[in-house]
Amino acid sequence: MFIEMHIIQNFAPSNLNRDDTNNPKDCEFGGVRRARISSQCIKRAVRLAPIFSKTTEVPSGERTRWLSAEIKKKLIERGKPEQDANSKAITFVSKLLGGMDTDKPERSKVLFYISEEEKNQIAESLIKNWDTLNKEGDYDKLVNEYKKIFENRNSAPDIALFGRMLADDPKLSMDAACQVAHAISTHRVNMDVDFFTAVDDLLTEEDRGAGMMGVTGFNSACFYRYATIDWEQLLSNLGGNRELALKTIKGFLLASVQAVPTGKQNSFAAQNPPSLLMAVVRKDGMCWSLANAFEKAVHEDNNHSLVENSIIALDRYWGDLERVYGGEKKVFVTSLDGGKNLESLSKDFVENVNNWVNSVMDVISKE
Repeated sequence: MFIEMHIIQNFAPSNLNRDDTNNPKDCEFGGVRRARISSQCIKRAVRLAPIFSKTTEVPSGERTRWLSAEIKKKLIERGKPEQDANSKAITFVSKLLGGMDTDKPERSKVLFYISEEEKNQIAESLIKNWDTLNKEGDYDKLVNEYKKIFENRNSAPDIALFGRMLADDPKLSMDAACQVAHAISTHRVNMDVDFFTAVDDLLTEEDRGAGMMGVTGFNSACFYRYATIDWEQLLSNLGGNRELALKTIKGFLLASVQAVPTGKQNSFAAQNPPSLLMAVVRKDGMCWSLANAFEKAVHEDNNHSLVENSIIALDRYWGDLERVYGGEKKVFVTSLDGGKNLESLSKDFVENVNNWVNSVMDVISKE
């Protein structure tokens, strides 16, 4: 079983996801430049959204190179001396992740995506064997025990969704249950540049001019967002915990609606909720990205806005796919326009977000 999510979301002027030049990310699609938000940016916004961990009732994982500091803190909280806690935490993490940074010995060479349960298990394992950890070989046993416990299983819903990779040790890697596409604009986008000045409030009459000047790139765009979840992979990643898998999908749906990338939000405050939400629950393995609905760049016209024409293009393309490929599936759609711009999807319309989420979860829970 697969769960797809399709979103049309229009953002006011913003710089939600920057490239190496500090300008909004973009790409070419259908022969024209499009605004783009990377999948990594979207996934981070989702997993850190408060509604995600609130719904799953499990803390989200953390991606860090400072794992030893976290383990040290837990050891100290359990009554261990700071110096010994620091030494043992660094030695364990070094064994686990293939060494530490030569400049900062408390920082590992690589980033590691880890759950709260894993951190607690490491701390408890170190405490249980505290008096026998006299040489590096003693840590190898603990590291191997940790790997056996968490090989192909994790309790953090976001790690189960998005997976993790450790090139030096495939046993600690996990295949992602969720694929997230880069969001792209449904239309041609040109970047704008804001020239800004800052006033020096204590400027004397003898001095003139701005206290600071600068430029920042921005754009405004209507994005198409797409993601798909493999239910069986998610269930496997969570160690067969069906209840948590259901909560994870619900949390992902809610967080995808609410989460907005944080880039330059203090400057632009682009807090714009989606205009259309579409979910598909299918049993066949042929998932459909609807990005090609916008291969021909959308334009506004006298009858419809840019957002409305984006919805019309998505609806029309969905109808074409249904006609050619068919397949067994359940579809649920809700939109700010009340479904007035839907034809192929009109029969699948539900009134609001709560009904949309509940309808999806009702289908999944019966499988």
